[in-house]
Amino acid sequence: MIDSKEKYKYYLQQDRIALGRSRDKRPKLFGDETWKFEILLRKLEYYMNCRKDAIGVIIRKWYSFRFHRLSIRLGFVISPNVFEEGLSIPHYGTLVVHANAKVGKNCRLLQGTAIVADGGSHDAALVGDNCFFGIGAKVVGAVRIADDVAVGAGAVVTKDITEAGTTWAGVPARKISDNNSHSNLCQALFQK
Repeated sequence: MIDSKEKYKYYLQQDRIALGRSRDKRPKLFGDETWKFEILLRKLEYYMNCRKDAIGVIIRKWYSFRFHRLSIRLGFVISPNVFEEGLSIPHYGTLVVHANAKVGKNCRLLQGTAIVADGGSHDAALVGDNCFFGIGAKVVGAVRIADDVAVGAGAVVTKDITEAGTTWAGVPARKISDNNSHSNLCQALFQK
């Protein structure tokens, strides 16, 4: 969670790397909508978590308004403080992530992904680091997903995935290989 200006800058840098953007600070004037969305998400998180003064509240309301408008335009339903650093949303299209979900570092979401609570419950998924969700992947309920897991296109996860470094697909999702998610993520994230 962003709790300082330094962490805010670090999150932005990691998100930029995860998206594969070479430009240092600013997205292109036209295009780069998902990068603009992620920047607004991180700004909103910073002002929600760090700036409780009167000026910070006013700025937070402004970013909240802009974030809401861009979310509607792109088809995203994502709340602040859900994702750790390294979030990658390469394309716009319907994305739904429950506000109570917690997602680790270096997560990549393709269009049509949904991480939601189970009927009437307010408990949502706890997702580990370096996870990939293919087109139309669904995670339903308060499941736990281990690190380095890839969930294939159209898969529906309803039970815990405890084996790290595996690939899951199908309805309901089941293990199809021992390949981890790293080939689906930006390789620059793993170079230190």
